[in-house]
Amino acid sequence: MNASNAMQTAIRGRWAVAAIFLANGFLTGSWAPQIPVFLTRLDISKFTLGLLILLFGAGAVAAMTWCGHLISRHGSRTVLRWFGLCGSLGLLVVALAPNVPLAAIAMFIFGGSIGGMDVAMNANAVVVERRLSRAIMSSSHGFWSLGGFAGGGLGG
Repeated sequence: MNASNAMQTAIRGRWAVAAIFLANGFLTGSWAPQIPVFLTRLDISKFTLGLLILLFGAGAVAAMTWCGHLISRHGSRTVLRWFGLCGSLGLLVVALAPNVPLAAIAMFIFGGSIGGMDVAMNANAVVVERRLSRAIMSSSHGFWSLGGFAGGGLGG
């Protein structure tokens, strides 16, 4: 591969990283405005809601602890695809969960998917930074914020 093709590939990778940060932010932002609906639909107390949100965080931490191992075995792109698919499906199940036990499982999986995506997309961004020989991490996180803003606006 010549230098021009390598740079074009790196630039495409840069936009792919931006897109996945945007998507992760969108998934997270889409859920946040649905919290009052979630509370009402399941007819739960704020304490129970807090426990369900805690399960989101527990899922994220659990996934983050072993995501590096998955990335070393399968590569960040593959792991990112797995977690992206699980995150999308997890959000759907969270949005439609008819009872607390299913909502609890869905919150853990959704949180794990978002956490796993976070590790994998940051690892992917590091690879692209090296290929471009310039920093993209701050702008990548800017795309996450844009995704969160869009998800919050469209999800509410």
